[in-house]
Amino acid sequence: MRKILLITVLSLTLFSCSKKENTASIDDLINAKNVKELQAKKALIQADLAKIDEALATLDVKVDEALVSVIAVKDTTFNHYLEIQGSVDTKENILIQPEMPGTLVSLNVKAGQKVSKGQILGRVDDGGSSQQVANLETQYQLAKTTFERQKNLWNQKIGSEIQYLQAQTQMISLQKSVAQAKAQLSKTVIRAPFSGTIDEVFVERGQVVAASQQGLMRIVNLGNMYVSTSVPETYIGKLKVGTEVDVFLTSLNKTYKGKVRQVGNFINPNNRSFGIEVGVPNPDNLLRPNQVAKLKIIDYTTKNAIVVPTNVIQEDGKGDKFVFTAVNVNGKTGTAKKVLVKVGQSSDNVTEILSGLSSSDVIVTEGVNAISDGMKLNF
Repeated sequence: MRKILLITVLSLTLFSCSKKENTASIDDLINAKNVKELQAKKALIQADLAKIDEALATLDVKVDEALVSVIAVKDTTFNHYLEIQGSVDTKENILIQPEMPGTLVSLNVKAGQKVSKGQILGRVDDGGSSQQVANLETQYQLAKTTFERQKNLWNQKIGSEIQYLQAQTQMISLQKSVAQAKAQLSKTVIRAPFSGTIDEVFVERGQVVAASQQGLMRIVNLGNMYVSTSVPETYIGKLKVGTEVDVFLTSLNKTYKGKVRQVGNFINPNNRSFGIEVGVPNPDNLLRPNQVAKLKIIDYTTKNAIVVPTNVIQEDGKGDKFVFTAVNVNGKTGTAKKVLVKVGQSSDNVTEILSGLSSSDVIVTEGVNAISDGMKLNF
């Protein structure tokens, strides 16, 4: 642009001079070796050039210069993430079922109540099982006493061995019958399988109950939450138990730190993926089963890596990747230099540079589309 203006001014000056009467052309003056006239014409041209320079100095945008932003490249740790979607769940979220059908004679809890493991939630009518247990226990005590007396006699060489063995067999048989009857009776007692909260109760006291799809009540423990998802089989060598995971809950707009606690050993042939479970802490009890979660799993990491913003990397007509650096930096000015680079993986809007840049290089981050190699930079 500067050269065009200079040529235009020179042309206008020469045209003006050629119009003057009795004024020779520059070629004629040179041929005539008229030093005085040549010096006069030079002075006129230099005066016009001074006016042009003064005008350009007042313009907002300087010719062949660009205003940009730059940063110095530094060694840093680069992490690449696998981003997938999963579902929050807990293994302690079940429907309580009665082990024996019958009339629900007691119901000790209500929705929202916290319970501890083993706590009695209700009872089903035992149908006379408790009386049977009491009868068998009486028989067992008699058999036990008989065996002990027979044993004392046998130790004194009194009585026969067959009497001793019969007494022992009778006692053991009744002992097993008592245990079996107690186990059957215990099935009428409904207990909490783990500590948690009664989320819903579907029955009422006095109702005839049996195992069903609805169950008696739902118990949930939010202290052992995890996120389950499927991962493409290409990552099978990159994930292991203990790998840290960022778990973002869209509904809460909150990120939790979790760890892979289980890696599946089976590849689903339908989608070529395997399952994983990521344990997630739930100190505030905000996580709920079936919430949607977004997982960020580190599958690649490099220490002392050189990274640049992804948007500064450009591609030329040959398909080569390049960035602009600022060289000959002096204060807030420098010169643009096109540098070919080899790129690696990208994550979080930054890209790893495998070759082409070194630590402390200054790269152009803003204004890259308005500059060219060798252009003067202001920043």
